[in-house]
Amino acid sequence: MAAKAKAANKETEEEARAGEGSEQASAPKRKLSVKMMAMIGGGVVLFAVVGVGGYMMMGHKSSAEPVAEVKPAVFVDMPEVLVNLNNTGSDRTQYLKVKVVLELPDAKLSEEIKPMMPRIMDTFQTYLRELRPTDLDGSAGLYRLKEELTRRVNIAIAPNKVNAVLFKEIVVQ
Repeated sequence: MAAKAKAANKETEEEARAGEGSEQASAPKRKLSVKMMAMIGGGVVLFAVVGVGGYMMMGHKSSAEPVAEVKPAVFVDMPEVLVNLNNTGSDRTQYLKVKVVLELPDAKLSEEIKPMMPRIMDTFQTYLRELRPTDLDGSAGLYRLKEELTRRVNIAIAPNKVNAVLFKEIVVQ
């Protein structure tokens, strides 16, 4: 029996060595295949991301984004305004001649504004008569004038609003 036990131990040792050898031989293959699988998977993901990005950049938008409808601007001409400027301490009278256009958000507002034209014109003349010639100097002065006229028109036609007051002509004499 001892011989049989020695033979069995020898066989198990040989099987263990063979098993270790086969595990060692297959281990590099397994590591290599895992690395290859990771590289291939990464390449597929990268290709998908680049493809979707290219599709989106070519002008195809996802359906989740709302499409903004661009409305054409509506313009209403205002009557010409001619006022004398505030010249305190000066002998010379200076005049301001202004032609403006109101930019409206939609055409329906045009009909609502027409009955309010006398109020808007009164607002323009009252404000413009108090200006001094130095208030209109440079582009900053014209910008302030435009912003102030827009603010005053919006107050006069509240709750409606205009987008902007645009100058067609400005003359200071």
